Amino acid sequence: MKIVDLKLTVVGVPRHTGFVNKHVIIELFTDEGLIGIGEMSDFSHLPRYAVDVSDLTNVLRSILVGKDPFDISLINQELIGNFPEAMYYYEKGSFIRNGVDAALHDVCAKYLNISVSELLGGHVREKIKVCYPIFRHRFLSEVEGNLATVRKRFNQGFDVFRLYVGKNLDADEAFLDGVAKEFGSKVTIKSLDFSHLLDWKESLRAVKRLSNYSFELIESPALANDFDGLREFRTRVDEPISEHVWSFRQQYEMIKRDSVDIFNISPIFIGGLTAAKKAASAAEVAGKSCLLGTTQELSIGTAAMAHLGSTLLNLNYTSDPTGPELYVSDIVKDKITYENGYLNVPSKGVKGLGVELDPDKIEKYRVDDLSWGKVTVHQLQDRTSECSGEKLK
Repeated sequence: MKIVDLKLTVVGVPRHTGFVNKHVIIELFTDEGLIGIGEMSDFSHLPRYAVDVSDLTNVLRSILVGKDPFDISLINQELIGNFPEAMYYYEKGSFIRNGVDAALHDVCAKYLNISVSELLGGHVREKIKVCYPIFRHRFLSEVEGNLATVRKRFNQGFDVFRLYVGKNLDADEAFLDGVAKEFGSKVTIKSLDFSHLLDWKESLRAVKRLSNYSFELIESPALANDFDGLREFRTRVDEPISEHVWSFRQQYEMIKRDSVDIFNISPIFIGGLTAAKKAASAAEVAGKSCLLGTTQELSIGTAAMAHLGSTLLNLNYTSDPTGPELYVSDIVKDKITYENGYLNVPSKGVKGLGVELDPDKIEKYRVDDLSWGKVTVHQLQDRTSECSGEKLK
């Protein structure tokens, strides 16, 4: 089997809060008539530069056309040579590699008439516990809206929530107090997620202030790539510490310093299923647990993570992928599904990723490019809608 061509389609899908996230859908065409699909998820991150999709298409054609899609390791080696790791959380080269790698896995699994999870090693679980995100408070006035989100999602079966903290501690405390009083033990706060907003000493002061409330773990409580600071923070708190993996060098430094308890692994940030599986294996060798992170993908990217998570032996904590629940629609015929706070893994009988593009929805949400035009840096940082002022991840 050989790759004969590829196609990139940019879509802009609104979230329920108003912000339009842009994604690139990749289709790989083969001489066997099979098509592999992948998702370069959520280019709506800083830095604000936009990838030129025409140029990217030409570059990827030069790398992929004529290749056997089963040469996944060799293709990934060439991809990382063209889109290298940059020790940066939102490096767009990782997004690109992730989409290509998912499409490779999809088409190879289809050729073998198996699911991507079987290609990755086989199911050890049929569903993955996930949490719903509560986005960072900027003002006290936003607390009631976030409590309303908890009520709504709790009624839909989500009983675990992840709270972004650190911008307004008065509001963070008021929210946690409201959840505790209204829901008690029926709702769990999975984590306080600082997202590298504060240095480790500031995060420590914040955690001490919020420690009257129950939460399971703490995420990203130091500035990005401050491995020593992360270690210092970890020695001063009782809760386990989680950090994202966005390069193998970064993961090596965290393992060497024993900086974390849990590796937050997401294909979008490490550059694909191949790299994510490797990062999870490195964590397992180091005696560390994993959870699946997210950039809030559509159903293609979420399906890829579901297949990955179904194969991980050290996936010991509640994971994050709830992206399809945040958007007003999707670009596949049947969205990935959730039930009682769990992400359902596509069944063993599916072929490839188990999702199929919907041409009508693709056409509805198609946009010309990835440019952000008049969107401000502040809006991109906080995922704010210009008209509503509401926050998004």
